[in-house]
Amino acid sequence: MSRVGLKSITLTDKVTVTETKGLVVVEGPKGKLDFQLPRGIGFSAEGNEVTITRADESRQVRALHGTARSLVNNMIIGVSTGYSKDLELVGVGFRAKLAGKALDLSLGKSHPILHPIPEGIKVTVDGTTKLKVEGIDKQAVGQFAAEVRAYYKPEPYKGKGIRYVGEYVRRKAGKSVGK
Repeated sequence: MSRVGLKSITLTDKVTVTETKGLVVVEGPKGKLDFQLPRGIGFSAEGNEVTITRADESRQVRALHGTARSLVNNMIIGVSTGYSKDLELVGVGFRAKLAGKALDLSLGKSHPILHPIPEGIKVTVDGTTKLKVEGIDKQAVGQFAAEVRAYYKPEPYKGKGIRYVGEYVRRKAGKSVGK
């Protein structure tokens, strides 16, 4: 039984949610997002309350019930406040800068890495080692941050790499010289 799917979603001011033929459209001050509800999942809006329902108790529909509710809730939060991820580059010579519609990363390799910035994502570079990824789509913001981080994950010996702000990297001891 999905406990997440049973919760209703409270709309904030200036956010409107409409549904036609299974397509949920959420509009707010930051933009507009849409989502196609899976088969067997229903939608009802009364006042400032949105409820996601399911048609039957089959295993697949029950599994999608909570997921659909979370995705609609994330869309509502995204168009009202937005999402952001903060990254930091740790390492000698590690730099980032914006180059048009791409992110130019210098990560100690023989070549610079140009990563294209998708539509709907805003990237700001503070100094040369701090990145802020912002957008209204939670999945797109997280995916872009994960792709950038994947170029050089934090390594455990010196701690070099691209990491999320506040991420703890467990350090290992280096080689010990014995007799």
